[in-house]
Amino acid sequence: MPYTEQTRTLPVRGTYDVVVAGGGIAGVAAAIAAARCGRSVCLIEKEYALGGLATLGLVVVYLPICDGRGRKVCGGLAEELLLLSAAENAGTIPSCWQRDADQAERRKHRYRVEYNPASLMLSLEKLIGEHSVKLFYDTRCCAVIRSEDDHSVSAVVVENKDGRGAVECRAIVDATGDADICALAGEPTVSLATNCAAGWYYSLVDSQPKLHKLSEPFDPAGATMLPGAGRGYAGDVADDVTAHVLASRQLIRDHQAQLRSERATDTIVPFLIPSFPGFRMTRRLCGAIEVDAVDRKEYPDNIGLIPDWRRDGPVYSIPLRAIRGVRNRNLLVAGRCVSAVGRGWDMTRAIPSCVVTGEAAGIAGAMIAAAGTAEALEAAELQTQLRGGGNRIFLSELE
Repeated sequence: MPYTEQTRTLPVRGTYDVVVAGGGIAGVAAAIAAARCGRSVCLIEKEYALGGLATLGLVVVYLPICDGRGRKVCGGLAEELLLLSAAENAGTIPSCWQRDADQAERRKHRYRVEYNPASLMLSLEKLIGEHSVKLFYDTRCCAVIRSEDDHSVSAVVVENKDGRGAVECRAIVDATGDADICALAGEPTVSLATNCAAGWYYSLVDSQPKLHKLSEPFDPAGATMLPGAGRGYAGDVADDVTAHVLASRQLIRDHQAQLRSERATDTIVPFLIPSFPGFRMTRRLCGAIEVDAVDRKEYPDNIGLIPDWRRDGPVYSIPLRAIRGVRNRNLLVAGRCVSAVGRGWDMTRAIPSCVVTGEAAGIAGAMIAAAGTAEALEAAELQTQLRGGGNRIFLSELE
């Protein structure tokens, strides 16, 4: 039979202008952007490190911030964090993007890097500290407290070693990757159960680390399970999360056995495996508009542009309406929580897109906090601030 928990009074763990839930790449970008606007910021992360899939998940490719045709699409924090990820291995940045070069030369090399996940993990943590962001590790968001009067989230309920408590906010950014805050706040959401087993890992081959990018076949649009894949997994279902992790680790065990058999040696051993599940698309906001990769439109309320990391040429617009809550006007989303559909969702989950939407959400949250009302958020003012940070808003602004 079900149990009834006793009613309890929640202590307030802090009051902040902007609370960011989720310390992946999108959440880090949102926290930094809000802090640079002079706002007090709290970043809540369930793990013990920042970066999410980009560090703990060992997905160590900072995908392109250019369009494959020689034009830089993403500036601002998206380029800043790319350079940060490559700081200890700058040689991985194509030389034509490290100096002035003509468009023809840049067509040959996309502006992307591979990086050391441990270095990036430490760098992100240092950056958050430099911006005086209050960081809560080992902390989960369990509920939200809403104000029905002004249709907003006034606090998020968290639980950690200190027990259960409330963190008050004037604006909140959902960068959980699974739209957890959206779901708790009653926002309309869409979930997929078509994630397949996947796990990037490092092995030691003749005492040298080697990266292996393992994945079952998957549909980039998340619409179906492809032949050769096992069962599908939903990232917002507890049993599926555990099953996905176990299946992904079995991929690693099988791959290790295959390598040892092919080389007839037992000297190949796993060196570093992911400690973060490799979900691609789980649950996201169903906002006032959905980013669709099929119909590439520009919108008056654009907050940024993102390239297609799978192919050269296409550039997609992200409108403010795709990162803003429907029921809660002070709720913003970033990363793979963005309101996007099909291949559009596949584009918005990539690292550069996470930073673009994270930066926009962080600044938007700071603007709401400064004004004291979510109704004061205007796309034109947000666009001005984003441009000031080096971001491109419309296609006409591409170099």
